[in-house]
Amino acid sequence: MSNETNANSTDSRQGVTNIGSVPAYLVLADGRTFKGFGFGAIGTTLGEAVFTTAMTGYQETMTDPSYHRQIVVNTAPQIGNTGWNEEDNESRDGSIWVAGLVIRDLAVRVSNWRATTTLQEEMAKQGVVGIGGIDTRALVRHIRNEGAVPAGIFSGADAERPMEELVEIVKNQPSMVGANLAVEVSADETYVIEAEGEARHTVVAYDLGIKQNTPRRFAARGVRTVIVPAETPFEEIKQYNPAGVFISNGPGDPAAADTMVNIVREVLAADIPFFGICFGNQILGRAFGMETYKLKFGHRGINVPVKNHITGKIDITAQNHGFALKGEAGQEFETDFGTAVVTHTCLNDGVVEGVALKSGRAYSVQYHPEAAAGPNDASPLFDQFVALMDEDSENQKEEA
Repeated sequence: MSNETNANSTDSRQGVTNIGSVPAYLVLADGRTFKGFGFGAIGTTLGEAVFTTAMTGYQETMTDPSYHRQIVVNTAPQIGNTGWNEEDNESRDGSIWVAGLVIRDLAVRVSNWRATTTLQEEMAKQGVVGIGGIDTRALVRHIRNEGAVPAGIFSGADAERPMEELVEIVKNQPSMVGANLAVEVSADETYVIEAEGEARHTVVAYDLGIKQNTPRRFAARGVRTVIVPAETPFEEIKQYNPAGVFISNGPGDPAAADTMVNIVREVLAADIPFFGICFGNQILGRAFGMETYKLKFGHRGINVPVKNHITGKIDITAQNHGFALKGEAGQEFETDFGTAVVTHTCLNDGVVEGVALKSGRAYSVQYHPEAAAGPNDASPLFDQFVALMDEDSENQKEEA
């Protein structure tokens, strides 16, 4: 279906009317502009323009707190065809965290029996600005060549302002570099996700932007998860007597997360089993003394190949990160907690995708083994963590 046909389609049953009637612009800080139509909420939104190569799972992406302050460009040409449902949200309360959404074609009717509303209705309800009718191929190529860039979507009356004024607004927004965003998306108070059946272990999970499929993965393995706000002092989590500590995914610059780095160092010094993903990987790396840097355009999608240099196995992974650890495949180095090793790298560009202590007591990966949305290749990482806690439990029984 052409863009012109989409722009004039109407489906009153789905609440979709006059798609394409609201003018909109996507404006990049380098002066590049794209004209399209507004959908969802109408107005202005600012953020960093990034792209995802995922063909499915836009609802999980949009409700992932890791996308806070990011305007997401979808490479899949049609978005909205599965609508919106109450089951696939990755934020605890169903909040959409993306700053804005950029698409080529907006589906005019929903084709999913679980859908309770449309994408555009949910975006309007939550005040999320979108733009459609964009040549996303040209836009993604521009981001790949020039790097992730500050951007803004302006729709309705806001799109009628002088373009020079819009470019200045985009340029003057806060930078992602140096931004400590995890505290902005974290839970305000501690809550618990109980194990399915009898609890084998209790894990304390730091919410830096945790996706809800993570505690579900733990629960399915008999693990009770106590989820605490970002930067909760180590002394406070000791009251839960955790068998292990987990650090979640999340947004922002890991170089600005000094408090979390120091907490992880206390966890390691106490010899408590540790597992981290995404932002948690960068935090563990920093606790080991590694440096971080901003990637040119990041890794976002559910089809990223990663090699485990310990086993030689290759996994297809789900990812969302704009920062990474500095290191080389298989690199070993000394830390305050023993010898560490770079365990995983991305086969596309060699970026570090995992680090661990050689003792096995602490490990992390840059990708998302909870796979929401995404492949399940890396799911055994949860089993590895449970096995580590099982071993600790057996050793404690023997010592008693």
